[in-house]
Amino acid sequence: MLQLPESSRVTPLAPLEEAYELCRQVTAEYAKTFYLGTLLMSEEKRRAIWAIYVWCRRTDELVDGAQSSLTTNDTLDEWEQNLEAIFAGNPIDDPDVALVDTLSRFPISIQPFRDMIAGQRMDLYRSRYETFEELELYCYRVAGTVGLMSTSVMGIDRPLSHSPWDAAQVKPNPEPEAVALGIANQLTNILRDVGEDARRGRIYIPLEDLDRFNYSEKDLLNGVIDERWRSLMRYQIQRARQFYIEAESGIRHLSPDARFPVWSALMLYSQILDCIERNQYDVFRKRAYVPSWQKFLSLPIARLRAAVL
Repeated sequence: MLQLPESSRVTPLAPLEEAYELCRQVTAEYAKTFYLGTLLMSEEKRRAIWAIYVWCRRTDELVDGAQSSLTTNDTLDEWEQNLEAIFAGNPIDDPDVALVDTLSRFPISIQPFRDMIAGQRMDLYRSRYETFEELELYCYRVAGTVGLMSTSVMGIDRPLSHSPWDAAQVKPNPEPEAVALGIANQLTNILRDVGEDARRGRIYIPLEDLDRFNYSEKDLLNGVIDERWRSLMRYQIQRARQFYIEAESGIRHLSPDARFPVWSALMLYSQILDCIERNQYDVFRKRAYVPSWQKFLSLPIARLRAAVL
């Protein structure tokens, strides 16, 4: 539930270091693969990413958390008002103390945060998506926005220019690729969580794709696994992988100290798709996850890609 404005609080807000530690703990508990990638960043950048992650998680929980049944459009209106206060330098709750400090250190726009709230509004009244274009908008709002927020923290590489014609070159803009990575991650989440979402009456796979493979909503809600389902899942996985491929081309434009953690996060999360395949596309009864040993084996490859690609 939303917190009272600062003027109504009985207890003072947490000191800055405690606020960042709270954000670290939440990220470590609820986003283990993501958290591993943040540990590869500089201290200032990883703390900023933790603060952003916690705001995004709290936003998501308004619609998907334990108290989501109480959430209305008015709730999200109030949450957006709180966001405006945070960007004005007035934290509402303890984690916001860290986010306010992050905003003072990095040039982060408020618009992706607003767009994410708009994505939560979609979840209030939609449980189906007819086309992929509709789903892609949803994925941008709830996850592509995270790419935009994070790019502001990662920074863009500014190589030294030694000649006049180099100085006139347009600065690279990796934001489209950052959005693609967010969409890829969200599509991966959707495929991993098909069974969990179905139990809540939600279907995120586009209905036009179900029709394409002659697989019905009833089949999905009943967890039917047959060749129609396997073909449908292969199609969805290939689409997600295309977004990962698109995202890869933008990593080289990030600041050098950000490339290794971003490559690591991309590789680790995309491996969830491999796990789904190994589970024979059973996302109804099996949870796809990447074992710790596999994560650590991926790090040297991510390091090499960050250095040469």
